[in-house]
Amino acid sequence: MRSLKHWTPIYIYNRIIEKCYRKTHSGEPWLTPQAIRFLEYWIKPGDMMLEFGSGRSTIWFANRVNTLVSVEHDPDWYARVAELIKEKQIQNIIYVKKSIEGSPAEYTQVPKQFENNSLDLILIDGRLRDICANECLSKLKPGGLMILDNADVYLPSQVMTPNSHPSRVQSPAWQTFMDVTGAWRQYWTCNGVSATTFFFKPC
Repeated sequence: MRSLKHWTPIYIYNRIIEKCYRKTHSGEPWLTPQAIRFLEYWIKPGDMMLEFGSGRSTIWFANRVNTLVSVEHDPDWYARVAELIKEKQIQNIIYVKKSIEGSPAEYTQVPKQFENNSLDLILIDGRLRDICANECLSKLKPGGLMILDNADVYLPSQVMTPNSHPSRVQSPAWQTFMDVTGAWRQYWTCNGVSATTFFFKPC
């Protein structure tokens, strides 16, 4: 049975605030509000972006960047988002469906189609996040931004969420990621339920 230890009064309060926010900001990505406010300032109209995990974020980012390549593994969800893209007549999204099966999965190999140092923004918010994050490191431009949602689940942190831990690293691949990005500037945002973290590639 799943532990309910994290259902403290402060967590319940934060969870209610989060649900209210999602309902009143239904067009925004499923990231922390603090992260969204930062991105509204950071994103440039000429940016080239890669996104793993589609949904609310796909439309939101496409309305702010030059080109968005979005990768989705679930066929049913892909169909729903594809219909939404068509309905809104958005022309700057390259939306691809890739399997997470096999070794290596075609899903994690998408970054290989990009030249090194060619992407301004990368969002890691889908499956196989550790592999995808590592595959994307060389594709990010110097000065570019990688966004990792739910970073508190995978990386050591001091943020106040049920999943955070000051020393836990979830997999060897995440350790590899940390070894590369250890000297990068990081910006952690948290709403008390989950964390969204930014990694800035040095110029």
